[in-house]
Amino acid sequence: MMLEDKIAVVTGGAQGLGEALCLRLAAEGCSVVIGDMNEEGAADTAEKINATGSKAFALKVDVSDEANVEALFKKAMDEFGRVDVVVANAAILIAEPIDEAVAGKWQAVMNVNLFGTFLTIKHAAKIMKAQGNGSIIAINSKSGKKGSGANSAYAASKFGGIGLVQSAALELAPLGIRCNAVCPGNLLNGTLWTDPERGLFKQYFDAGKVPGAESIEDVKQFYMNQVPLRRGCEYEDVNNMVVYLASELASYMTGQAINVTGGQEMR
Repeated sequence: MMLEDKIAVVTGGAQGLGEALCLRLAAEGCSVVIGDMNEEGAADTAEKINATGSKAFALKVDVSDEANVEALFKKAMDEFGRVDVVVANAAILIAEPIDEAVAGKWQAVMNVNLFGTFLTIKHAAKIMKAQGNGSIIAINSKSGKKGSGANSAYAASKFGGIGLVQSAALELAPLGIRCNAVCPGNLLNGTLWTDPERGLFKQYFDAGKVPGAESIEDVKQFYMNQVPLRRGCEYEDVNNMVVYLASELASYMTGQAINVTGGQEMR
């Protein structure tokens, strides 16, 4: 196990990639504290981990609310006395053409994705500073490297997230704390994309993001064709990078925004 006896805090761990991250960190030896707005889903993730013999706790957390984030880290400290790994994964995406974007929705994306990541890093850093070590990992996106049509709020939040990670890395490096970002490609088989009501395939089709697409299947094929390795990003592709960055194998890495995109993004 790469992370035996480590303590991890994960935001957005109730479902999809977040759930997969929690389960993988537990399999690598971590005890996990899970925060998510979806309290029932977070509890389900914790129950799955506890059933394996590892330890996990779940809290209802709105990452855009500082008191909530502070409570999440207090729970970790109360239960375990330290925090070794933090994964800032909580995020939302609302796809709208820029001239039709609803200001409140645009701001909500920024509040969760950028401000929420800031609050997570802030409170992780407070604890890790006293410890003199720790690894903070922000789940970013290839949209943090290249603009995305009908997706300005998400892309802006992710571009900002990379600047945030790099700035935090500079400040925290002398304190023994590493801060990096993982930029996944399109998780085409994940719930974020495939949900029939709110998934990105439906959102992008409805927003007309793919010119000429006459069906959701056309949208799927469009995104698959963009990947040089000709497959979507899978949860395990992201998990592998997160485990690496959390481990001592990455002890000389900080301030990086690492692409996991099958060659779709190379900058």
